[in-house]
Amino acid sequence: MDGRTTAETLDAAQLGAELGDRATLVQFSSAFCQPCRATRRTLAEVAGMVEGVTHVEIDAEAHLALVRALGISRTPTVLVLDSEGRIVRRAAGPPRTADVVAALGHAM
Repeated sequence: MDGRTTAETLDAAQLGAELGDRATLVQFSSAFCQPCRATRRTLAEVAGMVEGVTHVEIDAEAHLALVRALGISRTPTVLVLDSEGRIVRRAAGPPRTADVVAALGHAM
């Protein structure tokens, strides 16, 4: 996961799901994206291992306004949010479990 940070904040209404108590892993996916399936498994696994972390998957095609506002150009793209919904890390492509866990360290 790259170190780019931004002051952007997302809330439950934008995500269509509640934020995690400690952090939220937001995955932008598309229907025919093969790497999105692997990303879904990785993020769900990490969310299951770390208390207070939630995984939210968003269909990029169904949420084009949000995709454009965030500058998402490919799927999968993963955003790591802190407990307040601030984006603290983002990465495009399927992440490694160790990278997701390390990125969570910046959110908690």
